[in-house]
Amino acid sequence: MEDTLRQFVTEAERIVGFTGAGISTECGIPDFRSPGGIWSKYKPIDFQTFLASPEMRREGLFRYLKIKEHVGEVQPGRGHLALAELARNGRLTHIVTQNIDGLHQASGVSEEQIIELHGNGTYAKCLDCGARHELDWVASELDRNPGAPACMKCSGIVKTATISFGQAMPEAEMIRAEAATLQCDLFMVIGSSLVVQPAAGFPVIAKQNGARLVIINREPTPIDRLADLVIHRDIGDVLEMFLT
Repeated sequence: MEDTLRQFVTEAERIVGFTGAGISTECGIPDFRSPGGIWSKYKPIDFQTFLASPEMRREGLFRYLKIKEHVGEVQPGRGHLALAELARNGRLTHIVTQNIDGLHQASGVSEEQIIELHGNGTYAKCLDCGARHELDWVASELDRNPGAPACMKCSGIVKTATISFGQAMPEAEMIRAEAATLQCDLFMVIGSSLVVQPAAGFPVIAKQNGARLVIINREPTPIDRLADLVIHRDIGDVLEMFLT
């Protein structure tokens, strides 16, 4: 299987990597959805509830910071570094990711090549004017004031730069992801269960458009039967062949 993967990568001219939670587990970031996972202790607050009151906005930000504290500092794993190497040598054009951990940026991939479908959890932003606010500032504001932090520029609502349950998918990123998918000749799913829609539709689009489809995930996915190659193994073990 590894020889076939190497062949596919060598023959490809435009590769898109599609990453999910599985690429980050070796970095110490747990699967939040699993039974007994972080979300069972710090249940996420949906978007409309977050907007409903300053108290709920405060609680939502507090829970997110507790999750960040629980996870701690993390560094890119072998999978992230392998994709960064493919990007540096020009084979990989884009990474479409469901992750919010910022580890693709930390691995050295340029912002222009990363398409974050579910946002980014390494900072916060104003929902009104879009101004960026660092998480350290959010934490200090929660300590200093009883209410929810307000934007320093426009006094608007500050939220982590993630897409919450009930929040609309980012239109610009969805458009970019579809364009990259339609232009690739190899689409590599890495660490995604492919059960979260609409993001999980991109591998199908790639396959229908004539690209080769590779799925690397520990567990089977609903579209394994469509793939040209399926590898159910540890992601770091599989992709470290591309590290130089």
